[in-house]
Amino acid sequence: MSAPLLLVTEIPVDEDPAEALAAWQDRPTAPGSVLYRGLEAPTLLELTPLEGLAELAGLGEQWRQQAKALAPLVVGDVRRQVLQFVEAPKPAPAGAALPDTPYVQLRHVEVKPPVHEEYLTWRDGTIFDVVRTTEQVDTFLAYHSLLSTEPGVMFVAGFSCAPEDYLPAFSSQRYGEIARHAHSRFVTEDGLYTRLYQRVAEAV
Repeated sequence: MSAPLLLVTEIPVDEDPAEALAAWQDRPTAPGSVLYRGLEAPTLLELTPLEGLAELAGLGEQWRQQAKALAPLVVGDVRRQVLQFVEAPKPAPAGAALPDTPYVQLRHVEVKPPVHEEYLTWRDGTIFDVVRTTEQVDTFLAYHSLLSTEPGVMFVAGFSCAPEDYLPAFSSQRYGEIARHAHSRFVTEDGLYTRLYQRVAEAV
């Protein structure tokens, strides 16, 4: 079952992230955390399920130790945000709070507040219909920003096939029409991005 909150932590690293990755793995992590590396940009990403905001208080010392260990090895500061679970068009496996897949994709969109409720209804019959009928998508979880400098909707998609087999589902003619419709009615000018990551345990 998906946790009520998701802590997303990302940090930019050098083109060869081996040292930063080793330093990250050498530090304590919160229960349930999963570590990934970026496939399109040199970053490390950690997803951590939370039951409530009170859990953040217990992570402060861990963050300080991690920041100190990583400081000589990274090219930018830590980015963190807390997302609130909304729904799961394709839930994670039973008992799991996150996708149990070799790859995830983060899909972010900032929705115009006046049409937010309309957007929630619209996406169920469009975006989520594509997701539910696409076998390459194993898990698809929908969140909304709670504490973030990137406000909006965040989808966490988990998949097990190669990225080149997964991506066509979101570049089809049908999905292109859905995206154009979304842009004209719901999405702000700068609020859209997608990013691919590979689970570190699966990386080669």
